[in-house]
Amino acid sequence: MNSMDRINSAIDYVEAHITEEIDFQQVARRACCSVYHFQRMFSYITDISLSEYIRRRRLTLAAFELRESGEKVIDVAVKYGYQSPEAFSRAFKSMHGIMPTMARNPGAPLKAYPKLAFHMFVDGDSEIRYQIMEKPAFEVCGIKADIVADPERMHAQITKFWEDNIDSGAVGQFHRDIGLDYNTPLNAALFNYSPSMFSYMICYDTPRGSAPPGYFALPVPSLTWAVFFTAKHPGHLTTRVVRRMRERIFLEWFPTSGYTQAVGPEFEMFSQENDIFVVEVWIPITKSDTFL
Repeated sequence: MNSMDRINSAIDYVEAHITEEIDFQQVARRACCSVYHFQRMFSYITDISLSEYIRRRRLTLAAFELRESGEKVIDVAVKYGYQSPEAFSRAFKSMHGIMPTMARNPGAPLKAYPKLAFHMFVDGDSEIRYQIMEKPAFEVCGIKADIVADPERMHAQITKFWEDNIDSGAVGQFHRDIGLDYNTPLNAALFNYSPSMFSYMICYDTPRGSAPPGYFALPVPSLTWAVFFTAKHPGHLTTRVVRRMRERIFLEWFPTSGYTQAVGPEFEMFSQENDIFVVEVWIPITKSDTFL
């Protein structure tokens, strides 16, 4: 079974248990990876979280049932995991734009999100430059924010977080407090992932001793890292270039690498010459046979 077949097997499990509480361990086991890696991989491949996919599929099937059967709204709500008709009605209207009781009306407008199926493809991009490296434990510190894990919104949130802290002088003050020249690029850490949120930090290596007062300190254990290198690019394209690199890591590199993502923070390390940037994307990894 190849990597795409394993991911499709995981989706088949979700579909077969769509009216039950989904066992994410079982989902990830079918994809031969950890829950953590599967959720991260899924969001990069599809641009929605796994929990949002499940929500959309349940509400799609609920609409079909209300339209085609005589089931009561309360029975359909319970079947698809809602604790009350009110909660179900709010979710249903949020997705479909109408209340569940209107779904039976002839011509009622409804939305359907089909079951996903994944296929490997080659799109002509250049090679992926990377290296595998061991790094002993270290610590970074910096300015932290919590980001909503919505692929449609998170990049805008991150861009605004940088802009706000640059405009307010917080980035300049951070440079001074840790003894860096202002022209030294800072890095980014992404950690504390949950289905709905993650932490993002503008950061740099903690100075000897400890982090200056007022900054968040993130200890990082000894890990094995896959380090990916973007092509050189002008600064205004950095968000787009890094996003495309992450898509290729999860779509192309992981499925054929023999590795899976380990639990731990991710980093984006920036280097700059004039307005030309190269970004290193650091992702903690482990051999995939750990999860077979």
